[in-house]
Amino acid sequence: MNCVIYRSTKRDQTYLYVEKKDDFSRVPPELMKSFGEPRLAMIFPLDGRKKLVNASLENVIRALKDQGYYLQLPPPPESLLKIHLDSQRGN
Repeated sequence: MNCVIYRSTKRDQTYLYVEKKDDFSRVPPELMKSFGEPRLAMIFPLDGRKKLVNASLENVIRALKDQGYYLQLPPPPESLLKIHLDSQRGN
């Protein structure tokens, strides 16, 4: 199984994984609208891989088979308040 990854032009650090290049037929129109113009980031085979850098290999494969796409969102922003409170506890 191949994996084609596109980056979003509207949302920073947001990526859309599909099986075939330029095939967004199974991606909901609402998602495509909010994603913006897809920009090709990379293509690689999933077969034989043990892991992915920023996504769970099992979740990606399952999503590609079940719904035809996988959406990778950016990590949540760090809470500056939590960082501050944690640093105060260490004093």
